[in-house]
Amino acid sequence: MKYYVDVNGTEHEVVLTERLGELTIEVDGEVLDADYHEVDQLGQAHLLCDGKSFAVSVEGDDTRVAVTIAGHVYDIEIEDERERAAHAAEREAAKRGGVVKAVMPGVVVELLVAPGDEVQEGQPLLILEAMKMQNEIEATTDAVVEAVHVKAGEAVASGAPLVTLAGRE
Repeated sequence: MKYYVDVNGTEHEVVLTERLGELTIEVDGEVLDADYHEVDQLGQAHLLCDGKSFAVSVEGDDTRVAVTIAGHVYDIEIEDERERAAHAAEREAAKRGGVVKAVMPGVVVELLVAPGDEVQEGQPLLILEAMKMQNEIEATTDAVVEAVHVKAGEAVASGAPLVTLAGRE
């Protein structure tokens, strides 16, 4: 199965193939020698990769996780081929503005924009704390902030509207 994995803003193509109970992991065309074993049901695991041993902590769900390895936190978003195709139209529409939604449940820590503000693609709109991490939610395109749907301190569900952007030509 092919996955598109974004690790701290860098996208990788990952192919997982299982044959006769053996899992082959290919990242960006390179086969990894890796072995992964869950230590408990709380997200703790042991990873052996290219002869090096790592203790790994994993928090999140099937589409977004925070992975901690040797004190370094990696924010990871995962899409399979089917999800990637389904989200392609959504991404294209986002380039023209629209509603920016929460990608995961969390708490709005800080609002960085107000209605009427002009923003550039990639500019932070607000800070959302999720899975013990603070995430900058960014503008999807050059736009004008049409509406802000949340307040600082407010808890939001995954998919909740955060900010509406009106695209600029």
